Amino acid sequence: MGLRGVNRVMIAVHDLEKAKQQYTDLLGATFFDANWTGEPFGISVSIAWDAGIELCSPLPGREKDSAVSQFLAHRGEGVMSIFFGVDDGDAAMKRASELGYGCVNSLDYTQEEIDQHLEGLFSRYQEFNLDSYARCGFAVSLARIDDKPKP
Repeated sequence: MGLRGVNRVMIAVHDLEKAKQQYTDLLGATFFDANWTGEPFGISVSIAWDAGIELCSPLPGREKDSAVSQFLAHRGEGVMSIFFGVDDGDAAMKRASELGYGCVNSLDYTQEEIDQHLEGLFSRYQEFNLDSYARCGFAVSLARIDDKPKP
């Protein structure tokens, strides 16, 4: 499987712009908006790759039914998911499945999508989001994210 360590933490927030400013001021983080990844789930998304933080909040009008609404209602703002970097996403998912974890959502972006929406930073972007909340207390995500080689 080849574990790479923590890639980033996903933090659910009520006000995305306020939270971006908070982490920019506190850490000097540089955020990239990634709303295209969250729109199907009713969330706004912004990622600071340099700080290992992904912020998400309900889209306007989706405060009651977005993918983060229940989390915010029951737990308030805080860490919702941890993304663990792996060398082989498929092997990591197979291992998780053998241990009884299901996949609730997966992503595998094409190079065109990476170039268009993720600043062309990566040569591979694959994620598996597990149904780990009951067993771990947070969502575990397995992420194969390979940096694009420098010219």
